[in-house]
Amino acid sequence: MADGCKGKSKWPELVGVEEHVAAATVDAENPNVKTVIVPGGSLVPDDFVCTRVWIWVNKAGYVFQVPIIG
Repeated sequence: MADGCKGKSKWPELVGVEEHVAAATVDAENPNVKTVIVPGGSLVPDDFVCTRVWIWVNKAGYVFQVPIIG
């Protein structure tokens, strides 16, 4: 679904990276999106938004899921 979105759409290289570093990387690589840091197990809307990237982090604050546009 990210085909119609502008810029880079996924960041597999950020799995295992500290949350704020990951957010800064996404922001720098795609200025069209807003990053949202989300603790694992949290509920989020299931709508698709081209300008949003969820950054899922564990209790220690490290990314555990590939950040993607949506």
